[in-house]
Amino acid sequence: MKKWLKKFRAALLTVTVLAGNVNCVTAFAADSKDFRGVWISTVYSADYPSVQNNINGQKAEFTQKLDKLKAIGVNAVVVQVRPKGDAFYESDLNPWSAVLTGVQGKDPGYDPMKFMIDETHKRGMEFHAWMNPYRITTSGTDLAALSSDNMARMHPDWIITYNGAMYYNPAKTEVKEYIRDTVGEVVKNYNVDAIHFDDYFYPTNYPLAEGQTRDGTEANGRRQHVNDMVRMVSEKIKETNPKVQFGISPLGIWKNNSSDPSGSATNGGEGYYSVYGDAKTWVEKGWIDYITPQLYWEQGNAYADYQTLVKWWSDFVKNTGVTLYIGQGIYKDVVAKEIAEQLKVNEGYNVSGSIFFSARDLFDDRQGAATALKKYYSAVTPTQPTKPESPTIIEKKKAYATKASITVNGAPAAFEVYTINDYTYFKLRDIANSISGTAKQFDTVWNDEDASINLLTGLSYSGTTGTSALAKDTTAITSTAKLFLDGNQENVSAFTINDYTYYKLRDVAKLLDVGVTWDEKTSTIGIDTTKSYK
Repeated sequence: MKKWLKKFRAALLTVTVLAGNVNCVTAFAADSKDFRGVWISTVYSADYPSVQNNINGQKAEFTQKLDKLKAIGVNAVVVQVRPKGDAFYESDLNPWSAVLTGVQGKDPGYDPMKFMIDETHKRGMEFHAWMNPYRITTSGTDLAALSSDNMARMHPDWIITYNGAMYYNPAKTEVKEYIRDTVGEVVKNYNVDAIHFDDYFYPTNYPLAEGQTRDGTEANGRRQHVNDMVRMVSEKIKETNPKVQFGISPLGIWKNNSSDPSGSATNGGEGYYSVYGDAKTWVEKGWIDYITPQLYWEQGNAYADYQTLVKWWSDFVKNTGVTLYIGQGIYKDVVAKEIAEQLKVNEGYNVSGSIFFSARDLFDDRQGAATALKKYYSAVTPTQPTKPESPTIIEKKKAYATKASITVNGAPAAFEVYTINDYTYFKLRDIANSISGTAKQFDTVWNDEDASINLLTGLSYSGTTGTSALAKDTTAITSTAKLFLDGNQENVSAFTINDYTYYKLRDVAKLLDVGVTWDEKTSTIGIDTTKSYK
């Protein structure tokens, strides 16, 4: 997060989530202060799509996922558009992905990536095209299983095999040029915000020739081949469209300090040796715009402590001009459970945002991660300025104990309700608790720093309810608390009664689109979440 966000630490669960539409992605990124991305994995259809040969189904699924992610606070999607030497887009160099239709090379009947980019930008979010440069198959070495227009099938001399899978050989000049041109084609033809590579370079622990060492001639040559490709891709992007960023997400450990004094104080797998990815060189040479190390460990991990690695990467990128995002492994329960705490750690370092792996774990709210993120982003990332303050006239009003009965979705409910100026006033927390678990549920969070109450829609109520005392006629004083709904400041009247803030029921119902009824015969006020406010 940006340094200025530190002052919001005390307000961990407050305002505000993404608000409103923005006409241009660049403006949105500037306003949102930090990068909040998520990887959407398509290999094995892990995150998307769940259906094949279904244009409308794939479109509807993607837009629904975008809406869910935006509601959580995500402002960028990193979509895997080239999972296995194939394409989710019109290409002269790569066949259509089998993930779309079940058959590699089969036209899906529309341009999925164009659709995804358009829908992402409509929502004011960034679209990063995630491409795996070398992978051809996840398993299988039968070239005949590939489509006839697959480059691997047309150029079998470009291939290496390992552990029952096929990869493009990073040492081949033709392969470097092919990957460069593959990226150039996308940057030229599509309105992407960035090209993104992950941690797949040489196959993990691809064996060296007998007698060679991990710092020997062959190993260094492999790292140079990968470096050549990264440099060539970087140059191609900048000459084609300099506005498009280039980012890489390497393994979380470059080197342990037992291997190199400049490495991190860790004892885990090293990207420099296991996949021949020299992330340090990419940053130092300025070939990439951002780097997202995959720090998929929890705080206090004996082999790779989270904060130790955040500090190492933060110190390393300082003054390089390369932006640092952190890859957060919420697919692990231990990480998902502490994700808000990890983001607070990030605040203390030169970190500009995060990318979460992966989308399905947010949709499943693994260990409450999605709920925690929505609250966290609501607390630390105001997306719009607070409305100008106008003097509040403090008044005292007579508050009469309401004698009407209350029902919620037809069931009797006991609330402490008051009538002021002929309107009924309720505690927000009573309403939130009573409709928790329904489609109109919301949480309430108090921010002591700026005296605001924040309503976060879609979240179950997390506060306490206490016991409702029998209401008695008393005095109400005009409340000065500000009210936010998912990031938007709302102009509604409120009163303080017995140290609690009360809001007009119809104001709250209108904000949440909840039905309100009045039965004259039985003197009953009804709250109905199955209906819209009228």
